Amino acid sequence: MRKFLCIAAIAGMFAVSACNTVEGVGEDVSSAGDAVSGAADGAK
Repeated sequence: MRKFLCIAAIAGMFAVSACNTVEGVGEDVSSAGDAVSGAADGAK
């Protein structure tokens, strides 16, 4: 569990540092939604 939290914290830092603007956050959320949607379609 501790290893997972450490990895999640590091991933969170990278995600926050990548989103410098509101537009960047919107693009990141959109691309994450597209990835989830594609995975869901692939699982059908």
